[in-house]
Amino acid sequence: MGSADIIPGVSGGTIALITGIYGHLVEAISNIRFGFLKPLLKGDFSGFWSKLLEEIDFKFLIPLILGIGVAFLTLAKVVTYCMDFHTAVTYAFFLGLIIASAVILFKKLDELNMKNLIFAIVGAILTYIFVSLNPIAANHSLIVIFFSGIIAICAMILPGISGSFLLFLLGQYKYMLNALHQLQITEIVTFVVGAVIGILGFSKILNFLLKNHQEVTMAFLIGIMLGSLKVPCVEIVSSVGMDFSGFIPCLIVAVIGFVIIIVLETKFDYKE
Repeated sequence: MGSADIIPGVSGGTIALITGIYGHLVEAISNIRFGFLKPLLKGDFSGFWSKLLEEIDFKFLIPLILGIGVAFLTLAKVVTYCMDFHTAVTYAFFLGLIIASAVILFKKLDELNMKNLIFAIVGAILTYIFVSLNPIAANHSLIVIFFSGIIAICAMILPGISGSFLLFLLGQYKYMLNALHQLQITEIVTFVVGAVIGILGFSKILNFLLKNHQEVTMAFLIGIMLGSLKVPCVEIVSSVGMDFSGFIPCLIVAVIGFVIIIVLETKFDYKE
């Protein structure tokens, strides 16, 4: 998930979905209600630990968070290099990932009825409009970084919506990558605090939708993925230009990305 979240145009939520942990992830986060603070304020440490273990799924969340953190710290420079010096094939790889993810999500629908189709089309149109927006020229004050964390994290747990692309639109993407490179603790902590607040609130909404309106939610997410395809397509075309021979390696890399996701989905496919 961390590897995907650091890439503009690719969602960590997509990786969670194809590896079969998505529902568990959303539920684990939405179950955190900070009820364990009440006995702590009363000095009841036994009740605090009991409530803490009841609310927080440490066995699931700790290895997940560690994995995401390691990916952020180790891959930030790699992703930046690939996007700067191998733009076309890098985005072609992302293109294959996104298409395969949409196919996998489509397979999870019970039926393709008119209601699901409408939600998918609406999701595609809204996302296409959104990714067509120009990046915002924003400063890098701590308050801006804080709210950027809130906004970006909501996208990071949604399949098809890239939190890093949101950061790009907010004008914070490269700045936060550099903050990771240089271990600027103040900026990193500010962003993480905003992200924690954002994900705790948004996960409850998402958990409700998945439990009560799963089909239309999934259809909407498929539309989001299809609408987000504009990002890699534009980057590939602008990098290759009129050199049509340059599209051949892009096509090969896109197919490789597609196959990797399909294989991963087959390997991890199970009922949650």
